[in-house]
Amino acid sequence: MQEQQTTTPPLEGVRVLDFSIMLAGPYCARLLADVGAEVIKIEPPEGDDMRLRTPLRDGHSAYFGQLNAGKRSLALDLKSPEAIQLVRELVAETDIVVENFRPGVMDRLGLGYETLRTINPRLIYCSISGYGQSGPAAERAAYAMIVHAESGFDRSLMRYAGDRDRPAAGAIFVADVLGGIFGYSAIQTALVQRARTGVGQRIDVALMDCMLNLLVYELQEAQFPIRAPRAAYGPVRALDGDILIAPITPRNFAALCEVTGQRELAEDARFKTVPGRGANWGAMMQVIETWTEQHTVRDCMAALDRAGVPCAEYRDPGAALTDPHLLQRGAFATIADEAGEFMGVNAPWKMSGAQISMQRDIPGIGAHRDEVLSRVLGLSAETIAGLTQVGAFGRTSP
Repeated sequence: MQEQQTTTPPLEGVRVLDFSIMLAGPYCARLLADVGAEVIKIEPPEGDDMRLRTPLRDGHSAYFGQLNAGKRSLALDLKSPEAIQLVRELVAETDIVVENFRPGVMDRLGLGYETLRTINPRLIYCSISGYGQSGPAAERAAYAMIVHAESGFDRSLMRYAGDRDRPAAGAIFVADVLGGIFGYSAIQTALVQRARTGVGQRIDVALMDCMLNLLVYELQEAQFPIRAPRAAYGPVRALDGDILIAPITPRNFAALCEVTGQRELAEDARFKTVPGRGANWGAMMQVIETWTEQHTVRDCMAALDRAGVPCAEYRDPGAALTDPHLLQRGAFATIADEAGEFMGVNAPWKMSGAQISMQRDIPGIGAHRDEVLSRVLGLSAETIAGLTQVGAFGRTSP
């Protein structure tokens, strides 16, 4: 792959104004920074709330860093008419806007799509919200966990768990990550269309729609109910831990029967066919567990891997940070703020024609104000000082 790579990042020369906070929008914009776009983070004078989220090191959030590395920060008080005018001037020199406020907020600030497109018809304006920009629920407050519950995702997980009658609590914000990814992919499509037409457009990403796209099977089952239970993949016990085994294909199953030496597994009529195994998955795993519980996790994994049976050890997230395969693949990047260096997770793709990675530096609040305003808008130090005096950057700015 290295031989084909160029030194020019794919989106070099593309400028992004990132008005987003929390997770979905910042992640979308950070992916754009990863591939070379200049991302200017427009945040309030006190900074994005995520700067205060744990884990903190000397007052600096690693959580925030993972979502905002490689961006430039411009702190503005958007209640100030001078700040709004600065944004409009920046929009004239910008390719992409990303925002994830509740629908209507940007319009009330005078920064809605219809207003900004008159300034820059080539502008691609990506809005990420809970329920989208239109419809009866559009203005409802919605975080990821809200749409997890309403989409059916949480109850689907409950059903697959088999031993629960209420959904489990959770704190992994799937909808936000999906919103960031789908926003990023839609922006790339809009860039291609703009290259052909010369005109930008509005992108409307709804976290609810993102979650529905995750429920590929479940929404079809809702329309066409299936009587037989679906296979739910869960742990089987080994001597010193749990593993997951997924003998999905006939070849996987035959290899599993051979490596475990279990005649009762190979000869049981319930497990002879793919549909039969799916309908009796729990019973099949109970039989397999009589073999795994006699061996350590390491021995089970070694035997199953040699036989070509899909399997995995249940690990804590921290195990990934030292995994030789992930390190060799370049899954992580070293990023840094004023508290020091730590590891961030790269975008989940590689490109033969470009080196893709998180950028190292995490911006401080308003750290790039003078540089951005002088370079992009040509403002003098005196003009910036005047804007400071009238409160464009808030009372907390220097």
